Amino acid sequence: MFKTKEEFKYEFSRRIIESYGRTVEESHITEKFMVLETMVRDYASVNWAMTKMATKTNYQKQVHYFSMEFLIGRLLVNNMMNLGIYEIAKDGLEDYGINIHDLEELESDAGLGNGGLGRLAACFMDSLASLSYPAFGNTIRYEYGLFKQKIENGYQVEVPDQWLRLGNMWEVRKPKHAVDVKFWGRVVWNEETGKWEHVDAECVRAVPYDMPIVGNDTTVTNTLRLWHAEPSEEIPSNKDFRQYAQEVRDICQTLYPDDSTLAGRTLRLKQQYFFVSAGIRAIIKNHLRVYPSLSNFHEKNVIQLNDTHPVLAIPELMRILVDEYDMEWDEAWHITSHTCAYTNHTILAEALEKWPVSTMESLLPRIYQIIEEINRRFIGYVKQVSDHDDDLLNRVMIIKDGQVYMAHLAIAGSFSVNGVARLHSQILKEQEMKDFNFLYPNKFNNKTNGITHRRWLAYSNPELSALLNETIGTDWLKHPEQLEKLMEYVDDSIVQGKFYNVKQQRKQVLADYIYKHNGIRIDTNSIFDIQVKRLHAYKRQLLNIMHVIYLYQEMKVNPEFRIYPRTFIFGAKAAPAYYFAKKVIKLINSVADIVNNDPETSDYLKVVFIENYGVTIAEKIMPAADVSEQISTAGKEASGTGNMKFMMNGAVTIGTLDGANVEMAERVGDDNIIIFGLKDNEVETLRQHGQYNAWDYYNNNPHIKRVVDSLVDGTFHESREEFRMIFDELMNRNDEYFLFADFEEYVKAHELIDAYYRDRAKWSKMCLVNIAQSGYFSSDRTIEEYVSDIWKLDRVKR
Repeated sequence: MFKTKEEFKYEFSRRIIESYGRTVEESHITEKFMVLETMVRDYASVNWAMTKMATKTNYQKQVHYFSMEFLIGRLLVNNMMNLGIYEIAKDGLEDYGINIHDLEELESDAGLGNGGLGRLAACFMDSLASLSYPAFGNTIRYEYGLFKQKIENGYQVEVPDQWLRLGNMWEVRKPKHAVDVKFWGRVVWNEETGKWEHVDAECVRAVPYDMPIVGNDTTVTNTLRLWHAEPSEEIPSNKDFRQYAQEVRDICQTLYPDDSTLAGRTLRLKQQYFFVSAGIRAIIKNHLRVYPSLSNFHEKNVIQLNDTHPVLAIPELMRILVDEYDMEWDEAWHITSHTCAYTNHTILAEALEKWPVSTMESLLPRIYQIIEEINRRFIGYVKQVSDHDDDLLNRVMIIKDGQVYMAHLAIAGSFSVNGVARLHSQILKEQEMKDFNFLYPNKFNNKTNGITHRRWLAYSNPELSALLNETIGTDWLKHPEQLEKLMEYVDDSIVQGKFYNVKQQRKQVLADYIYKHNGIRIDTNSIFDIQVKRLHAYKRQLLNIMHVIYLYQEMKVNPEFRIYPRTFIFGAKAAPAYYFAKKVIKLINSVADIVNNDPETSDYLKVVFIENYGVTIAEKIMPAADVSEQISTAGKEASGTGNMKFMMNGAVTIGTLDGANVEMAERVGDDNIIIFGLKDNEVETLRQHGQYNAWDYYNNNPHIKRVVDSLVDGTFHESREEFRMIFDELMNRNDEYFLFADFEEYVKAHELIDAYYRDRAKWSKMCLVNIAQSGYFSSDRTIEEYVSDIWKLDRVKR
């Protein structure tokens, strides 16, 4: 392709002329952007082809990562950096008078995910390629992202996220690999063939769009396959074509359709089966191009199910092996249960998927029939292992009370089940999945999450990367565990001073963004205290804003009480139907309106809500944070990965002992993290014994009473009813997530932050220790653990 600036310029100019019939100077900025993206994709394509060929000719085992989400963010800079061509392109474009940053800004965040689940999948794909392991991602090519969040008058408003407005230059449409996926219809027994047949089905064409996943400083480029729904050539005879075409389009229209209606729930199930069925058919087809039969399928393929959304892979693989390849059930089950592995991402019972039998039976009749047979045989196994313990059997059944329990199906049909942080895995084994751990004593394991340090440190924080390179050398980019070398410098006043300057530069970048988008001027010398994540009651954004209200009230009633200047920054999307979460967003913005405009306090306290939080904005936020808020109710957050991104960029965590915070605290030591609040076993004890009473806290703690009263006394909204729902959640629903129990400790924890930050040397040391100990939380380490314990892969050999 191009090795020098001159070669780049020639290629860039040639492509502009050939694509748009005009010179570089005459072309529009979007044309320049689209040509640059295509050039980078084509540059990666040689490695892409060679990776596929090497995997095939070396008969290598591959991992197939099935996930409803891949929150990959922008790829232009990431791919150019990974390929080592960023500087060449930047210099070449400069000669044409083009600022590469102007082109970067045109790229949309790919609308393929929502939160931590999707971001983790993206980090894993980056690490797999960078570590040279063969991997294939499978998901849906969503036409619109979850939604674009606007804040109007303090309220969240959802507008369509049209991420494909300029197209997606990274993808390559592969119609030759298209397959039909069947829905509805019925199952009949064919006497002649002696097999069940799915008849009168409605077919939908699944067409793959492949995107290259470029490894860093390696020739390995893996594939993320996006499945897109199109009308089949077999058009249903019982339906108007326009209606059929619209129903087909609905499959890929948006991530997580509203599931408050039967139609919405059916569409979700349809989405899940659509990409799973297409993906597995493609894997089988690919396997049979290399091997004579499917008898070694499980030895050459591992299917990792990222949460319960893709668990229909288990009955679908069974269906194909039994129905299409005439395998006996036992052999098919052996292959399936030695191919599939399941990652659990939640402790919350309500987040473990269950599907009504009636919905599944009508939409996926043959799949449901197979699940019934899996359940029947599973019951026999449980009776045998548990010595006919009927209570245990009732707790673990895959089908019960008219519902299919997807997590139960996942555990029964997988050879490995992993949690995503040590505490989470422990809770799964000892509490939530205790019965399954008894039935399958060697199946459960832990794989603490990680993040790609390339994107979240090297590329998003170039100033800190430069400081690290100057201080400890450049090996940490390949071997993130070498960040620990920084421990030798944490007391070095020169390094501390340089780090402080880096942090100030990054704070200025964020402050400029906030002024441009929110119109709020914030003081870069104030403490940037940040909580950015999906808005959910258990993540306790409400506790954070209650503390802000407390600080504001204290400063108003006591002229002597003043804090070190603080800027509290929030970013979060609430699910469209999650009314409570949307009220918390309104509360945060209403509090901001009052405190930011109060001349008595505004020099000390500012509140900012950043709208439409996503990967690209996170790349500005993480490097700028002084304080990282990780304050979920202990025992509720499976892991968290935002906590790791903040840590890696030198923020101090204030948090509960929940998720990966536990392991972070062990690594940095008590002096370099601020832990508060109930522990998971204490929360569980309070909950089980019914000893918790929100009204006792309200009546006995004047601080809590004053904060809670302000929700309904007109302080933050002219209507006293505006935040009544939040008041009711705390008081009349007994504060389900124990905000009151942790409130005073949370206040004290923030007093420690106030004191520590005033001592610049101490604070810089705390931040540097966090960076030095963050290498463990690279997704490279996580992937190596998956490879050695679960996937058993070899690196791609060229």
